[in-house]
Amino acid sequence: MKRTATKLTRRSFLKASLAAGGALAFPLFVPSRVLGRGGAVAPSERITLGVIGVGPRCRHDLGCMLEETDVQCVTICDIQANRRVSGKKMVDAKYGNNDCTTIRDFRQLLARSDIDAVLIATGDHWHALASIMAARAGKDVYSEKPCAMTIADTQALCDSMQRYGRVFQAGTQRRSIANFQVASRLAQSGKLGKIHTMHASVYRPRTRCDWLPEEPLPPKVEVDWDMWLGPSPWRPYNKSYVTGGWRGHYDFDSGGTLLDWGAHTLDLCQMANKSDDTTPIEFVPSDKNITCRYANGVTLILDYLDEPFGDRSPHYITKLGTCPVRFIGDEGWVETGDAGDIEVFPASLKSEVRHVKQQAGTNSGGHARNFFDCVRSRGLTAANHNIMRRSHIACHAAAMAWQLNRKIVFDPVREIFPHDDEANRLRSRAHRAPWTT
Repeated sequence: MKRTATKLTRRSFLKASLAAGGALAFPLFVPSRVLGRGGAVAPSERITLGVIGVGPRCRHDLGCMLEETDVQCVTICDIQANRRVSGKKMVDAKYGNNDCTTIRDFRQLLARSDIDAVLIATGDHWHALASIMAARAGKDVYSEKPCAMTIADTQALCDSMQRYGRVFQAGTQRRSIANFQVASRLAQSGKLGKIHTMHASVYRPRTRCDWLPEEPLPPKVEVDWDMWLGPSPWRPYNKSYVTGGWRGHYDFDSGGTLLDWGAHTLDLCQMANKSDDTTPIEFVPSDKNITCRYANGVTLILDYLDEPFGDRSPHYITKLGTCPVRFIGDEGWVETGDAGDIEVFPASLKSEVRHVKQQAGTNSGGHARNFFDCVRSRGLTAANHNIMRRSHIACHAAAMAWQLNRKIVFDPVREIFPHDDEANRLRSRAHRAPWTT
């Protein structure tokens, strides 16, 4: 006869044991935290988390996630020994034990059946492939942005989450922060009149294709250089790459740094314009900005940060903190940024934004909570794979217009550049074997 395997959780064991009354031959003393009392969550009910890539942004995200009582971080993975140590130290200090394990090769993390979800905060060039591999391994994914290096990788990432039924959250946490949500709703409400122009701040795009001088390669246990390179083309080791100096290098950076902020600010414009299921259809670069136009007639201007802004409100860019956006209608405008303030015109609309809770735009606490709630419910997150797909593709298309230094036209249904072979070739990049999607 076949025996059907059943999973005996801590909770079911305790219930069975207590129901047995005096059948146990030893006294049973159970800490209240194990039973989930006093605000604690029983271990059997917790979401287990693995971390892939421990850098500055990871430590911020992880710090928020460690505050969630129904989440347990169980392992830290990084190709650098010092980052593995610092990540483990952070986790163990929070839990008051020494239980967190460390791993150098993230494939070993993905092979573990005791991990439900992963936080991916590597360099940009690893985000998409690591997310896809995690989905194949049955893990839910919170990925820092930019989530993919190219349009093709963005499509493959989104399709993988759909195929494997995984919960995905892009690290565009401003979607979960009150002042940006309120500004977006005001733009959609009609109280500004018909929205005709949106402004999103971005870094001026830049890229470089040179190699840094070769330096002696450290032992693999200290820095696994081949794993760090992953799907990117090979180049000689230089310490600067693995300590953050990879930014701006074409092989490692997504969209000439445009997605560093564009993944946030353009995404917020997508939300305000109710365009989460589409993208702009035209991208025109200039020395000051990239102008994008939607099929509904709305113009989106990606402003370079180092340019003058004419007679526009001085609050935009200069006064509202990082990642500011501005939505302009026939009868008024609203603008906000990471400082949490919201400016509106006309003044009669100030009552609409007076009581908004201020929170730094970099805070990922609410965004992480939304992710874990969806891990439980299997619902769509605030920045799910479909939303990420459209906003990232729009950012990549804008970066391509800058790279080609000319107007390009995009078909958001077929996700191609009609009759434009040069632009279509830029939709993808080759991956170094064996790292393919």
